[in-house]
Amino acid sequence: MKTGSMLLATAGLMTLLSGSVLAQEGSTVAFLMPDQASTRYEKHDYPGFKAEMAKLCASCKVIYQNANADAALQQQQFNSVIAQGAKVVVLDPVDSAAAAALVEIAQSQGVKVIAYDRPIPDKAADYYVSFDNEGIGHAIAKSLVDQLKATGVPAGSGVLQINGSPTDAAAGLIRDGIHRGLKDSGYKTLAEFDTPEWAPPKAQEWAAGQITRFGAQIKGVVAANDGTGGGAIAAFKAAGVNPVPPVTGNDATIAALQLIISGDQYNTISKPSEIVAAAAANIAVKLLKGEKPEAKTTLYKTPSQLFVPAVVTAKNIKAEIFDKGIQKPEEICTGEYAAGCKKLGILQ
Repeated sequence: MKTGSMLLATAGLMTLLSGSVLAQEGSTVAFLMPDQASTRYEKHDYPGFKAEMAKLCASCKVIYQNANADAALQQQQFNSVIAQGAKVVVLDPVDSAAAAALVEIAQSQGVKVIAYDRPIPDKAADYYVSFDNEGIGHAIAKSLVDQLKATGVPAGSGVLQINGSPTDAAAGLIRDGIHRGLKDSGYKTLAEFDTPEWAPPKAQEWAAGQITRFGAQIKGVVAANDGTGGGAIAAFKAAGVNPVPPVTGNDATIAALQLIISGDQYNTISKPSEIVAAAAANIAVKLLKGEKPEAKTTLYKTPSQLFVPAVVTAKNIKAEIFDKGIQKPEEICTGEYAAGCKKLGILQ
């Protein structure tokens, strides 16, 4: 009887183990990104996720969709990938509040959700993986403050603050970090703007109005990403302001790196999206296996892993971007930027 029971137990265990393997092998995973205003999703996040999934689960199917800043479209895409059999959905939400309902729908059907880059505050996902967005906001603001002080800009001078989308919880975290970085700086915020859909033209339009309003009182701009920062820089140039006051950024886009090299943008954040994408793939495979991924920290009651990025200025752009192989000189140091690259030692 004992032998028979042991055989039955062993058989049951083998069935569970084979079921776990089958749950992983051949499974469908969806990767849903929020917009195309930032080039990172097409060029870095999705390729990084797809490559890591290919290493970890070669037979797994990866479905990629981009909502193009349309929350209703993202809901349709979310429902569609679940109907196509996705067992794990990696979701970077267009609207962080609206995404709570998507998490609830998925979890009610046994589908796991990994919140990606942008958190979902109102409903705990199965995991959250991102860079430390609040830390990013603080870092770019502090870097700007340090630069203003180093160049003798007197206390009491004014700066502009350009935030990201009001529907993006990650933008809210970046905003909070900026507030913290400016709070005891001695500089005052002349005006602040939440940029709908992170759209650079909207940031440019707003900045143009503030330049008309405040003129030379503007000694710096804390912009939440490279797109909004680039919009501000374009507004200063259109207004004939030369030199452009120091403007921050975030994402280390090619355009921003070139602006730093030319001296038009002060800083950005180097956060190779492939790092977060690879982490999301690892977590997705663990969830497919029925495992519980380790929480490095917790945010909004969600087990999380947050990566710490690096601030990039002209002083360290060679070491952080080119020496680390994040970008190649021949892709950045083209045309009018070649002289700046030589000056910074990027090109010989």
